[in-house]
Amino acid sequence: MTEGLGARAPKYHRVADALRREIRDGELAPGQRLPAETTLVERFRMSLPTIRQALGVLRAEGLIESRHGIGTFVKEQRRLQRRSRGRYGSARDHQKLLTHHLRHDIVFAGRGPVPSHIAEVMGIDPGTEVVIRRRHLFDKDTNQPEEIGASYLPVEVAGGTFLEEPTVVPKALFLCVEDLTGRHYTRARDQWIARMPTADESSILELPTGAPVMHVVHVARDEDGDVLEVSESIWPADRVIVIDDYPVEQEAEQPAAASEV
Repeated sequence: MTEGLGARAPKYHRVADALRREIRDGELAPGQRLPAETTLVERFRMSLPTIRQALGVLRAEGLIESRHGIGTFVKEQRRLQRRSRGRYGSARDHQKLLTHHLRHDIVFAGRGPVPSHIAEVMGIDPGTEVVIRRRHLFDKDTNQPEEIGASYLPVEVAGGTFLEEPTVVPKALFLCVEDLTGRHYTRARDQWIARMPTADESSILELPTGAPVMHVVHVARDEDGDVLEVSESIWPADRVIVIDDYPVEQEAEQPAAASEV
């Protein structure tokens, strides 16, 4: 009998695969306590370190959570949805923050040097002074940290305005910018990357060891193609889902860049 790929996988991956399948098939339901580690050792005939390594994989994926002194449980799979194409229209309609369902803590507002990865998309030199607004977002009911966010605005756009004050703005930031400048957001581009968090990000978001994050850099331009704002958001990867709903072209168009995936 030919040995399959699964049989050649590391032992802890085989245990994680079996438990992951049971979670996704509903055999282990959200909120249900997993069998004790000693029970899993007997079931899979694996060592305790192997079982713990497998549970660590599932914990990093956001499928299970450990409760101190109680046990390990299947997590509720509720993910925040980001529908990028409808965000501006919705905010114009309700005149609220883009993420008004979350609590916003402004941890910094003022002028500072632009980070190199933001300078690149703004088309300016790294270290150029810009207005920066940094925020941490929390679930209003559970106080769970959900997002690390920041906005970077040219000094000529936000300098000397209330956007340099560390207070939550009364409505979506882009609406405030439009009111202040008379310029309008007309084009936006999102750049997504999945990566491992920094130590600070892991601490702020209370992530288990090995858990990845999703990082989006959002560039917004006015009618003349000038950058009004660059924002970035960082989420635990297991708590967010990106939905892009768009028409399918019926005729050939020349894209700005070819899709590689």
